Amino acid sequence: MPPVAVLSRRRLFAGALTAAVTPLALTKALADPADSARPLTPATLALLNRVTWGADEAGAAAILRLGPDRWLDRQLRPDPGDRLPPAVQAQIDALPIGAIPMATLVVNIEAQNRAANLITDPDQKKLAQQAYQQGMTDLMRQAAARSILRAVYSPDQLREQMTWFWFNHFNVHAYKANIRAMVGDYEDRAIRPHVLGRFRDLLEATLRHPAMLRYLDNADNAAGHINENYAREIMELHTLGVGSGYSQKDVQELARILTGVGIDPRPEDPKIQPAHQGQLIREGLFEFNPNRHDYGDKVLLGHAIKGRGFAEVQEALDILSRHPATARHISLQLATYFVSDNPPPALVDRMARAFQHTDGDIPEVLRALFRSPEFTASLGTKFKDPAHYAISAVRLAYGDRVILNTGPIQGWLNRMAEGLYNHETPDGYPMTAPAWDGPGQMAVRFEIARQIGGGAAGLFKPDGPAAVERPAFPQLQNALYYRGLGDTLGPPTRAALSQAVSPEEWNSLFLSSPEFMRR
Repeated sequence: MPPVAVLSRRRLFAGALTAAVTPLALTKALADPADSARPLTPATLALLNRVTWGADEAGAAAILRLGPDRWLDRQLRPDPGDRLPPAVQAQIDALPIGAIPMATLVVNIEAQNRAANLITDPDQKKLAQQAYQQGMTDLMRQAAARSILRAVYSPDQLREQMTWFWFNHFNVHAYKANIRAMVGDYEDRAIRPHVLGRFRDLLEATLRHPAMLRYLDNADNAAGHINENYAREIMELHTLGVGSGYSQKDVQELARILTGVGIDPRPEDPKIQPAHQGQLIREGLFEFNPNRHDYGDKVLLGHAIKGRGFAEVQEALDILSRHPATARHISLQLATYFVSDNPPPALVDRMARAFQHTDGDIPEVLRALFRSPEFTASLGTKFKDPAHYAISAVRLAYGDRVILNTGPIQGWLNRMAEGLYNHETPDGYPMTAPAWDGPGQMAVRFEIARQIGGGAAGLFKPDGPAAVERPAFPQLQNALYYRGLGDTLGPPTRAALSQAVSPEEWNSLFLSSPEFMRR
């Protein structure tokens, strides 16, 4: 790299780590009308950057065509189904994970595992076990590819952001047991349909999914053999939050309520005791087995719950989802994600009231957030976590040119320690800047910026030994840049960019700039 470029990169590195983060100049209210002939105002561009995975030309055209208010309404209440470009939808449709039911995938791959374990020859057994592991990893990578393609290209960007947010909130680790074979279905069927619905429905959808029941061991929770793991995390992470007043006794009572909620891959139904006939529930791999349930009465958070089977679970979820502590905990998490590392308490209070007033209607809680002065004041100041950095760079660099290989993006996320489905503990990835703004993290980002900026990232080389790369040079100095994005750059960044000696160098310096690190 030429000496000038090295100096420019060092200046940008220092700026990205230490420069004071200041809001973009908000020259117009978000409700001002806009038409597609006008440049983007700083306020509109900042809103686009925060609500989406990153500004691109298609998003800019949509927000200018509809105006910020109508555009935001459409993001909060998108039409059902995907509105993906045909080439993107074709890639997703070609993934085997979408064509085979999750229960079938799991049953088939576990049969493969049993067969491998029966092999007596050590070398053949090792190869068979490796094939089993690779099969599960392939299923996980297909799920990640689908998730990334939607994040990069869907016009319903808020839904894709919220899919990531809620997966992280209801985190499962794919590398535990056989969850790699389940995680795509967990994201696609338990999480994604409910991300802009009612929190209560989302909570139950995650409870009914075998990925969650396997991850937090509720599949092993039975009368006389209580496992408290899932009950504890429901209260500590998923609903009430730490320090909200629940007791160890409440955890124990919820664990008793959750007995019998588990997984059963067998095709035949278990034989149910005569007293509990008609209470068996089976949906795919999910099972509520009354033979394993504790039918004694319980007391949860001061509420008496009569022992009567899965109805107890429903009642417990009602209590937890409508508790004031849940409203506050969820509001705090959303405000941390969308506003700041330490969101203003007054904003969290207003969001919590909206949560309670609407019985956990997620779009209305988000509406209270997006319409707040605290949100407006925060625009342009939030440091991007690795997922936002990688996705926003690809969106801006390539626009509507459809990438053919998500493998590089999956690799970047793993290198930046935010790999999809790869957080081991149930608390999910942190949403605050100190987790992501260290020197090691920044060095990896600059390497990613160089790969994208030089067109050498491998995004347009399909998988396969005979695959031929279809080069597509990134265009960061595009119409969006000249219609407003370039105006957001500070003097140090402009000075560094002016010294670039090639388009590749200009691109990598832009993607390394302090301004691009924020949303």
